Amino acid sequence: MTTLFQAENLVALLTLVVLEIVLGIDNVIFIAILSGKLPESQQARARSTGIALAVLARIALLFSIAWIMQLTYPLFTLFQHDVSGRDLILLIGGLFLIGKSTFEIHEKLESAGHDRKTQATATFVSVISQIILVDIVFSLDSVITAVGISGNLWVMVPAIIVAAAVMLLFAGPIAAYVERHPSMKILALAFLILIGFMLVLEGWLHEAVEELHLKNYAYFAMAFSLAVEMINLRVRSKSQPVHLHSRIPVPDPEEEEEGEGRQE
Repeated sequence: MTTLFQAENLVALLTLVVLEIVLGIDNVIFIAILSGKLPESQQARARSTGIALAVLARIALLFSIAWIMQLTYPLFTLFQHDVSGRDLILLIGGLFLIGKSTFEIHEKLESAGHDRKTQATATFVSVISQIILVDIVFSLDSVITAVGISGNLWVMVPAIIVAAAVMLLFAGPIAAYVERHPSMKILALAFLILIGFMLVLEGWLHEAVEELHLKNYAYFAMAFSLAVEMINLRVRSKSQPVHLHSRIPVPDPEEEEEGEGRQE
């Protein structure tokens, strides 16, 4: 424990906390979008459960460093390219993010709003199951980054817990802001598509991604587009935003009138 208060470890701790928060923002956005499909009474519990599961997954992976290092060993060769366990996780997770985000965009914009009977409400278990899958992918990337910066568990575990506390604190406001501004929700889903694409690239062309610093370009594009959208929201603050389709059933006025007629 005393090693944590050494200058070198304190610097590593601060660096890791910042990196874990940056890496965790993607996870928080995904959790916020998924939890938004639940009834309002369950949304806060879904966000807290999702972040708690992410922390548990990361800590569990930290205590399985030997197993994580084995994931980097090639399992098989495909198209003259060695594929490891880590590559498979990143590839599957990246494809899931791309597919899920694309489906969510379609559902928000193209889903038939008039056919309310076909819109099923998401269940708490289904949302948590999807969060767990994405938590594993983001946790693996986060833990590998943490191990690369500091191999000391007394540094890595506190960094993850502090970053989780910060994410838990801001998860609610982030979710509320995204729900309040439909354009931000679509932009966030577009970010998740880009992140999924980067995960696929990292899983298939890990060395090229590291050598060309492709992540830096992706994060710059995300930061720039976010800044432009924030300016747009400020300039057009008085205009009324459009309403995206929701999976949570909204009472149909015509159906309510028919129901009242039957009662009379």
